[in-house]
Amino acid sequence: MDLHFLALMASVPILALLILMVGFRWPATKTMPVAWLVAALLAFFVWEMPAVWIAAASINGVIITLKILIIIFGALLVLFTLRESGALDAINRGFTNISEDRRIQAILIAWMFGSFIEGAAGFGTPAALGAPLLLALGFPALAAVMVALVGNSTAVTFGAVGIPIWGGMGWTLNVPSVINAAEQQGMSFDALIHKIGIWAAVPHALVGTLVPLMMVCMLTRFFGENKSFREGLKVWPYALYAGACFTIPYLLTAVLIGPEFPSLLGGLFGLGILALTTRAGFLVPKEKWDFPPQETWLPEWMGTIPASPKNINSHIGLVRAWIPYILIAFLLALSRLKFLPFGTWLNAWSIKLTNILGVGLDSSIEPLYLPGLFPFVIVALLCIPLFKMESSMVSRAWKETFVRLVNPAIALVFAVPMVRIMIQSGHNPNDVLSMPLVMAKFVADTAQGVWPLFAPFIGALGAFMAGSNTVSDMLFALFQYGVADELGLSRLIILGLQAVGGAMGNMICVHNVVAACATVGLVGAEGLLIRRNIIPMTIYGLLAGTLGLLFVYILFLGLF
Repeated sequence: MDLHFLALMASVPILALLILMVGFRWPATKTMPVAWLVAALLAFFVWEMPAVWIAAASINGVIITLKILIIIFGALLVLFTLRESGALDAINRGFTNISEDRRIQAILIAWMFGSFIEGAAGFGTPAALGAPLLLALGFPALAAVMVALVGNSTAVTFGAVGIPIWGGMGWTLNVPSVINAAEQQGMSFDALIHKIGIWAAVPHALVGTLVPLMMVCMLTRFFGENKSFREGLKVWPYALYAGACFTIPYLLTAVLIGPEFPSLLGGLFGLGILALTTRAGFLVPKEKWDFPPQETWLPEWMGTIPASPKNINSHIGLVRAWIPYILIAFLLALSRLKFLPFGTWLNAWSIKLTNILGVGLDSSIEPLYLPGLFPFVIVALLCIPLFKMESSMVSRAWKETFVRLVNPAIALVFAVPMVRIMIQSGHNPNDVLSMPLVMAKFVADTAQGVWPLFAPFIGALGAFMAGSNTVSDMLFALFQYGVADELGLSRLIILGLQAVGGAMGNMICVHNVVAACATVGLVGAEGLLIRRNIIPMTIYGLLAGTLGLLFVYILFLGLF
């Protein structure tokens, strides 16, 4: 079949998502079933994918959905437990004491704290944790989710202890042609993966430093009384400083240690430095910025969860209030350091489904390894004695968690199977490439020599569809390598741009948007968030792609 026709057909599920969610502003609960049906019909009638494969891919997607829902459940439970206990009120006071400026609060939580949690947990956890924290400070729910998603970008390339690089890239590129080409350049396969991480960190370090500034400019433009970008730009010295506090240790870690810890260590060191210097007033603007009075907020700004915590137990100290989050970060890091046995122990209990419907697809869930159960639920239970909670408080927290899980469950149980059908559509009697690869091949044939400018957007496409930088890398790493090889471009730089794209696509990733909205009680705002977050994502991609052109054709000629 004609490549142009196939590429157009492959884009239909994505176009359906964009039109219904962004154009008609349908909620994800209505859009996702339609998109799944469209993908299934295309797979069956155009790709001639056997019905049993469509069913198996959908089942595989449902199992992946369960993993995501476990994480959302845990994040919600921690939020509602802390809210009922009054600990969120103490955290609110703590951030207010550092700075009452909403721009500073957004940078501290959405950018720096979120980056640390991304390095420890990944899987959409930072936005699911950061948005409720911002909500507790008094941010409108829509603003909280928007900045949490934008801030959770640069760190995503290395995700949970480097999995997108050594896992997503490594598993896909571990083929004889790539291994042999690397060895001819004197590189082992491990060294190749390390270098891909470096060439992802380099453009990130340059462009990512601008993210806090982009984030606060969007905050003041869409949620300020004056609707002005200028009020965000006024904080540019602090925003760039905050960006560098993360990206400098991030880059150094990628170069000196490897892909496992750039986000984790960048966030850890950056958060400590930024919190201390902010408290000391370094580069903090004298003129504070705040949202307009709450009674003037637009209805679309607000979710069903109140924009401030209950002042139930105001005597809780700041240190004790932060113990649950500190414990979460510590346990996440502990369970994911490869030289420690804890991750292996947690992975030991695995629920497996092999050879689904006889087609060869396998799925598994490691319940204890998912952040939702360990440490989120465990920490939520520990909060009961820590904050001396009454049984009625605990009951309300658990009940509200289950209620809030309904809408994201409906959306995700169709969204992930849709993606799995598209990915598996290559299993057809005519040996036609899968939908994502057809789209990527069409773009590659069209772009030719300016491919570095487009490479990040392919990574973003994968993240948008699959909800994961890891999956995006698995989908497109080998393809990006092949395009670079065919066009005579640096394979390391192009693969690095793929990883950058998977991270920036996290800003508009449907899964993360739905999950973050759930944690603050937003319903039906997913399309609006995607439409707005396309702005910083596009800027990020164009800057990264321009750097790619500069690297490939001028600065690093001859690089593998």
